[in-house]
Amino acid sequence: MAKTHTITLIPGDGIGPEVTDAVVRILESTGVQFNWERFAAGAGAYEKHREYIPKELYHSIERNRVALKGPVTTPVGGGFPSINVTLRKKFELYANFRPIKNLPGIETRYPNVDLLIIRENTEGLYVGLEHEVVPGVIESLKIMTEKACTRISKWAFAYAEKHGRKKIHAIHKANIMKMSDGLFLRCAREVAKHYPDIAYGEHIIDNTCMQLVMNPYQYDTLLLENLYGDIVSDLCAAFVGGLGLVPGANLGAEAAIFEAVHGSAPDIAGKDMANPTALLQSSILMLRHIGEEAAADRVQAALEKTYTEKKSLTRDVGGSAGTQAFADAVIQVLAEAK
Repeated sequence: MAKTHTITLIPGDGIGPEVTDAVVRILESTGVQFNWERFAAGAGAYEKHREYIPKELYHSIERNRVALKGPVTTPVGGGFPSINVTLRKKFELYANFRPIKNLPGIETRYPNVDLLIIRENTEGLYVGLEHEVVPGVIESLKIMTEKACTRISKWAFAYAEKHGRKKIHAIHKANIMKMSDGLFLRCAREVAKHYPDIAYGEHIIDNTCMQLVMNPYQYDTLLLENLYGDIVSDLCAAFVGGLGLVPGANLGAEAAIFEAVHGSAPDIAGKDMANPTALLQSSILMLRHIGEEAAADRVQAALEKTYTEKKSLTRDVGGSAGTQAFADAVIQVLAEAK
């Protein structure tokens, strides 16, 4: 009997429920058995539970150890803390993994990009330790530990070795932040010694951004602390068509959350216009994580064929189809491939 995978599902808000429903339909069409435990988070959850992250959601992730999450709106300059950051810290999802690859049929300035962005996910400025020293003076603390810097470095090199990647660059600003970013570099260098077959280099963050725009092909795998990783992963997404097309995974020893990395786009919510590709690609990473490699390969092939044939693409990538019509097209390709 086929195994049933119980997955925590966080549809999110804005376009989240629409793209989540589309992706769930595609996943269920593969024949893999799923049991979805659905929970709201953010403002929607607060209205119902008076909590931005309900206790039941935490318990579900603890039980299932795998979650699929749509976009959740984060207030700017106030309001509740980021749901994404809170979940990452709660479950020590220390590795943020974003592969950047072109989809067929989408014309971009840089074809055949193949980059891995590996970002430390729990520390740095994202710990959110801020206070007002005196009126008009705010102090924000950047926390770096040897444990976290070593852990993410080991994850990056182990992944690179397993998947045949040949080069890792540690990205830093140690010329200015000599202690914090200096610690990050020392840990990466120490781990690199154990992987002689992987070329190791270091680039300063601002120079890296320029180098990426000039020639992204010079890089293979980028290892970054939290803030730099957030910025660079968005920059690199632009090479392949934007955040609406790239996946994201947050991985730890005890749990994993796979998510769309784009915003909640409230301006088009409920209009059947959103592109579910980012969350679908994230769900493919999830399928691999839970051991459903064959299903992952089939969904990836169906997605790429849909783009190659330009069948039922959404407006952001040059088509005219809606969210659910795009999902229908992928499902049809999956059915034809059986």
